[in-house]
Amino acid sequence: MDVPITQEWVGTLDGFVNAEIRPQVEGYLLRQTYKEGSSLRQGDHLFEIDPRQFKAVADQARAALARDQAALDKTRMDVERYTPLVAVKAISQQELDNAQASFRQAQANVDASKANCDRAQLNLQWTHVVSPINGVAGIAKVQVGDLVNGQKVMTTVSTVDPIKVFFNASEQEYMNWARAWSTKGGGKGSLTLVLSDGATYPRKGDPFLADRNVDVKTGTITLAGLFPNPEHLLRPGQFAKVRADIGLRKDAILVPQRAVWEIQGSAQVAVVGPDNKVDIRPIQTGLRIGGSVVVEKGLQAGDRVVVEGTQKVSAGLLVNPVVVTHSPQAPGK
Repeated sequence: MDVPITQEWVGTLDGFVNAEIRPQVEGYLLRQTYKEGSSLRQGDHLFEIDPRQFKAVADQARAALARDQAALDKTRMDVERYTPLVAVKAISQQELDNAQASFRQAQANVDASKANCDRAQLNLQWTHVVSPINGVAGIAKVQVGDLVNGQKVMTTVSTVDPIKVFFNASEQEYMNWARAWSTKGGGKGSLTLVLSDGATYPRKGDPFLADRNVDVKTGTITLAGLFPNPEHLLRPGQFAKVRADIGLRKDAILVPQRAVWEIQGSAQVAVVGPDNKVDIRPIQTGLRIGGSVVVEKGLQAGDRVVVEGTQKVSAGLLVNPVVVTHSPQAPGK
């Protein structure tokens, strides 16, 4: 039958985006406003830091801006009043120059006060800590009353739909897989995830990225796949096996797994010849497909293989074989 050529690796799941939530200002934590483990939207409120000191600074900045704006208005009026007086020589040019310099200084003071006011208002807004992304909220790492600052991680929000899975492949495996990508539209839908309990995840994944380099110490390259996860069943940190379809072998020879036994690491089968005599034949096995195994070398199409009573046969034994039907389970069935 035609069988897919697959590779399998052990992978680790990780969020598509993992945002560590750190405060932008220092202060005492007043309250936690989100439910741990809940789904969040971008901008949802997480924590509130005591805003009183920041409100006082913002009020002071607004007052300073109003003061500097009043000084600017006065110097503007001085310039407007002195300009025609210089023309009729009622005042000296020096007095006008001084007024114009005062006006420019007052304008600079207003600009600086506006910047201070914006910064103070921004710090006040930052006392409300919000989620920067859509995702699932983690357990809080701070408690009400803690003094928090930019060095303190308050919690983590992870985007888990879609979710990434990282795994390491050998250089040769990567080359085989990359060649398959180029002939299969980038490998879209070519990844399968087998969970730790042995269940196959029902949704297919896509290749997402390959690292920029092969690790010279291990000879492996880090790869990543992307899986849809609308039910949020998959979570960062889980382990799973990643299978990749990298090709299709036409007319592969398969035998039931129970027909194969090993002696000193060598796989063997019992083959019944045209004269109904048994021949013990070494074989080279490959992929397992359901209850069957692909035979790479040692058998040809049409060979009759003993599947029942293998413990009773020996080389040269004359038998009266009975044909049995075996339907290998197709991959994914």
